Amino acid sequence: MTNLARWDPFRDILTLQDRLNRTLFEPYSRVASPEAVSGWFPLVDIHDDADRVILRAEVPGIAQEDIEVQVESGTLTIRGEKKQEKETDTDGTHRVERFYGSFSRSFVLPATVDAERVSATCKNGVLELMIPKAEAAKPRKIKVQAA
Repeated sequence: MTNLARWDPFRDILTLQDRLNRTLFEPYSRVASPEAVSGWFPLVDIHDDADRVILRAEVPGIAQEDIEVQVESGTLTIRGEKKQEKETDTDGTHRVERFYGSFSRSFVLPATVDAERVSATCKNGVLELMIPKAEAAKPRKIKVQAA
């Protein structure tokens, strides 16, 4: 007898998105755990300018105290938990599409940043991390003098 598996297009889309993120954002992006591909994880934008790297993660519905940011051995890790709201009468529930539970995302930091000075703020469901670049890595102008 052949076992049939139900096709889940969303799982395939998340897997594809993870592969694209790994390809496009290396060395920054690395999913920390296999659960992130099959479960949920916050979507992230990473911007790099002359003075800093800015990472913004969508964390709607997550309390500030349920988010942890850690830097260790050149890797920045964001962990948290989106707690399910108090359940109502389940007999009247027609559909549950929102994700709940724990997540973890890790990003390899470039050697040019100052990992000791990372700062984090959370406003309107967006976690923003400011990762300043080390002074030695910042571009500087050198004045050319006459000989």
